[in-house]
Amino acid sequence: MAAKKENNSNETNAKIEQLAQHTTDGADQPLTTNQGLKINDNQNSLKAGTRGPTLLEDFIMREKITHFDHERIPERIVHARGVAAHGYFELTESLEKYTKAKFLTQVGKKTPVFTRFSTVAGSRGSSDLARDVRGFAVKFYTEEGNYDLVGNNIPVFFIQDAIKFPDLIHSVKPEPHNEIPQAASAHDTFWDFISLMPESMHMIMWAMSDRAIPRSLRMMEGFGIHTFRLINDEGKATFVKFHWKPRLGVHSVAWNEAQKISGFDADFHRRDLWEAIDGGDFAEWDFGVQLVAEADEHKFDFDLLDATKIIPEELVPVKIVGKMVLNRNTDNYFAETEQVAFLPSNIVPGIDFSNDPLLQGRLHSYLDTQISRLGGPNFHEIPINRPVAPLHNNQRDSAFRQTINKGKVAYEPNTLGGGCPFQSMAQDGGFTSYQEKIDGNKIRVRSDSFRDHFTQAALFFNSQTEYEQTHIVDALSFELGKLEVGAIRERVVYILNQIDETLASKVADNLGIEIPAKLDLPMNMSFPADANPDDYQPIPKKDAKVKKSAALSMANTVKDTIKTRQIAFLVADGFDADDVKTMKNALENQGAKAKIIGLKSKSVKDASGNEMKVDHALRTVASVLFDAVYIPGGEQSIAALSEEADAIEFVNEAFRHCKAIAASGAGVNFLKEETYVRKAANDKAVILNENGAKDAAQNFIKAIAEHRNWDREKARKVPA
Repeated sequence: MAAKKENNSNETNAKIEQLAQHTTDGADQPLTTNQGLKINDNQNSLKAGTRGPTLLEDFIMREKITHFDHERIPERIVHARGVAAHGYFELTESLEKYTKAKFLTQVGKKTPVFTRFSTVAGSRGSSDLARDVRGFAVKFYTEEGNYDLVGNNIPVFFIQDAIKFPDLIHSVKPEPHNEIPQAASAHDTFWDFISLMPESMHMIMWAMSDRAIPRSLRMMEGFGIHTFRLINDEGKATFVKFHWKPRLGVHSVAWNEAQKISGFDADFHRRDLWEAIDGGDFAEWDFGVQLVAEADEHKFDFDLLDATKIIPEELVPVKIVGKMVLNRNTDNYFAETEQVAFLPSNIVPGIDFSNDPLLQGRLHSYLDTQISRLGGPNFHEIPINRPVAPLHNNQRDSAFRQTINKGKVAYEPNTLGGGCPFQSMAQDGGFTSYQEKIDGNKIRVRSDSFRDHFTQAALFFNSQTEYEQTHIVDALSFELGKLEVGAIRERVVYILNQIDETLASKVADNLGIEIPAKLDLPMNMSFPADANPDDYQPIPKKDAKVKKSAALSMANTVKDTIKTRQIAFLVADGFDADDVKTMKNALENQGAKAKIIGLKSKSVKDASGNEMKVDHALRTVASVLFDAVYIPGGEQSIAALSEEADAIEFVNEAFRHCKAIAASGAGVNFLKEETYVRKAANDKAVILNENGAKDAAQNFIKAIAEHRNWDREKARKVPA
């Protein structure tokens, strides 16, 4: 009996020891699947040839991504914080030569859309103004079925192969031991991953630029990211990249401003979109395509299948063929914005996929994720996801089924149901996959044409203006300055030096470190365990055909409108009513929104004692919530503002963030005597006119349309 107890005890101890092994941190252990199979290559999905499609057979990738897709319930793992609106897409130029998709061939046709914008890394409760990529997903409700164009406001991505997506997101999410920091990439795990994945550096240039802190969702571009195919009636394919270009231009806020907006209004972007649409100022984008003939697939010095690359517009111009207008807010956030399910696999006849290995993995991942989030495979029956095209198939049952199917036939082929529903011929709109010839070995490898990680990163940086480059340096210095592990910092700076020596030296100087001459670790650890690391080193940047691209700098965006811009009028009792009326009319005639900011919440009196309702009390807002500031005349008003520290800070902060500032009458003295403006001689965005608002209005409007006077940072040494 004693021996039996001893055996049971030994078995129990062995079991406890075995279970304890499941809590290991993985130190000195080989990488395995969840079934214990040792993994030889965790960098590349299984493909039919080096540039062929990803195979469904790849159980390692499917296990990894399936596990990742089901890690959070019910919040989205990525793109959790979002806002959306209804609208329509209107075709202005037919693409019939290239595609048989009806919504892209019939000029004037309006297709209903539902568009969702989002941040990527943060939870649903995070701030809108985190430095982050913004999701830009559009669901087209076409007569041939739903088509989802699921992209971002940045045209490239961090990784080349979908098998690395869980690693990327795990690295940027809050660190698992303490769930810190939220919605931020300025921490060790993210930059540790990035420093070992040089393919990310083009995306890093974009993410560290002002593109990652947009002024408004209505003022950012959208991209389909991947290379897709358009297929015409003859079955001929053309490669295509999709673009959304905002009619208000592409504009950002300053980094210091973004941080403060998060404190004053974490819903800044969501509120901006809602209020604009609610007020009749509908959000609009032009829709464009870059078209590449299949015969020209290999004529570029980069690979069209590489999601870390763009096609410079100097090589292939963007052809504008339509527009999108968002003109209706949601009725219920949860039912629509939260339950909408976007799938890159939702396509219609005339559109097909390329062999981009990142896209190939997304085709599996999004469907798998929605099944987890929305309770099963019937999420297409949720109203926001229902197509306008009729549904007829033999799928039945599962959780939350709403359709009540009649009859006893739930299979195909059949005779009991008259052979219905029946397959459609291609000429009748039946979808047929593009017949691409595939000839290659079944292999886990990345094409050599994917190995250039620095040329386009350098193109982006070199295309920026001086102030934009400074902002990238500042962003990198901020992010890397937050790291606790110095070796990670050094690896990143070393890689930055492969992109641009000046960039690297400025970041290194800000961090107080030297640029390493070499690294102890290989520059890219992303290679199979039994491979020769030299075969996987990224190649040096090339002498590219395009040295600079005007389309990559926001300095070249639309600057001819002040529509929907928020202008703060800073007033106190005794203000000049004529100044306010004149300036307000001038701004609102151009589509801007004049907001009266008073010292009290209810109203303010002009110099004649007439009351005017205020929009905000000074104590409830800050200059970061507005695009420009105006100080009207009125001796009594100016005297009161001069005694109010918050009013002085309001203007100083606007000046720091390079915004347009105007004053008329006695307001000129307030700016000259009480604020930083006294140092702003010859500042083109500071409009001072003692004669009154009429003479100041036109120059003020022009300065607001320019968005910011970024030269102020350099001339006045004012940090943004």
